[in-house]
Amino acid sequence: MNGTSHTVIGAASGLFTANLLQTNPTETMILVGLGAISGLIPDLDINGKLSNKVTVSHKLIRSIVQFIAVLMILYSYFTRVGMDKWLGIGLGLGIIIISTFLTQRRMLTITGIGVIVGGLSFHENWIWLLGVYIIIASFVSHRSYTHSLIGIIFFGYIAFQFEKSVQLDGVFITCLLGYASHLIADMKLLPFNKKGVKLFLPFSKKEL
Repeated sequence: MNGTSHTVIGAASGLFTANLLQTNPTETMILVGLGAISGLIPDLDINGKLSNKVTVSHKLIRSIVQFIAVLMILYSYFTRVGMDKWLGIGLGLGIIIISTFLTQRRMLTITGIGVIVGGLSFHENWIWLLGVYIIIASFVSHRSYTHSLIGIIFFGYIAFQFEKSVQLDGVFITCLLGYASHLIADMKLLPFNKKGVKLFLPFSKKEL
């Protein structure tokens, strides 16, 4: 199922929760938005809609890094002497080479590290836990751990901490339903899905 469909289903989860709790219009909009985002979260393990939104373009970062590296090389060549000159040039060339391997997934890893730092700085558990989730998602294969019961439990705990922080009833339920809706929509029991989800990883790799 594509990202747009997951977004719509996740938003519906937020609307369901809002109706269940009889929230006011502002709270309803917040829950619908959280549901939509939660419905996309499991697909952070690929270069999809959400992973592209939460990271800066790797092409832009690559260009900036390479520009800085060129300046370093020129500066070293014209202003340094002896070993310092060649060390600076070598470092600049090394940065250029390394930057060519910068992918969207690695940008996601860097983003996760930044989120962890932010969470620790603000003393918010849900933020740094989300950073951990993002880093894990940047390394695992698609439809693996983010599409499993472990993923649901981990994200559910993040949602629990988030609700405790913002003190808005329905946040936990909305996020959990939105996330779970993604996994259900990706299951093989639906005729338009050729592949399913490995719900019981790491104990079973069977696709459901």
